[in-house]
Amino acid sequence: MSWIPFKIGQPKKQIVPKTVERDFEREYGKLQQLEEQTKRLQKDMKKSTDADLAMSKSAVKISLDLLSNPLCEQDQDFLNMVTALDTAMKRMDAFNQEKVNQIQKTVIEPLKKFGSVFPSLNMAVKRREQALQDYRRLQAKVEKYEEKEKTGPVLAKLHQAREELRPVRDDFEAKNKQLLDEMPRFYNSRLDYFQPSFESLIRAQVVYYSEMHQIFGDLTQQLDQPGHPDEQRERENEARLSELRALSIVADD
Repeated sequence: MSWIPFKIGQPKKQIVPKTVERDFEREYGKLQQLEEQTKRLQKDMKKSTDADLAMSKSAVKISLDLLSNPLCEQDQDFLNMVTALDTAMKRMDAFNQEKVNQIQKTVIEPLKKFGSVFPSLNMAVKRREQALQDYRRLQAKVEKYEEKEKTGPVLAKLHQAREELRPVRDDFEAKNKQLLDEMPRFYNSRLDYFQPSFESLIRAQVVYYSEMHQIFGDLTQQLDQPGHPDEQRERENEARLSELRALSIVADD
């Protein structure tokens, strides 16, 4: 088996220094990781806001179901309690909707817009890779003629190959320099871009939970019955459940 020291169409000359290639791979790798993190964060934020809305809507549905319970027609105290719960759940849902709208506007949408930049970036990297392949191919062509005997036809072809190489080399070097200059700037810009969004997220959560503290504090004052601690209520419920189990229609055969 013959041994070929260089791949076909590949130049013997190292046209891109290894340090430059390492720098490029490092910077592009950081941006690929940033793209994945941005997509994941946007997806998780959307799932979180959807879950928040589903929770508050379910709470309102439960309070409405309780209001339609026949017990509310028979027991004024129970009606007052459920009415207070329903009012609290509707207030919670309204504040929750405001919070979700704020997060959608100041966090999710900026994440989406930031993520929309990456396809253009990836395309620029692909164009740089294509320019590099053209550069290598033409450099190998030049080297091939340089190694041949310097006859008139060979020198003419060598001159033509060098003329073809020059603009391709310049194109690659321009693309490579632009990406090496701008990829670190783009990566470092993420802090200034996302900081206002995350500050807005924190403020939205603080406002929401402050309102929830007020809402449920008011509800607690309306529902608390002095002299009936949780332990006593639990005992009373167990006693009532025992009475129900004693009925013949639910007794075991």
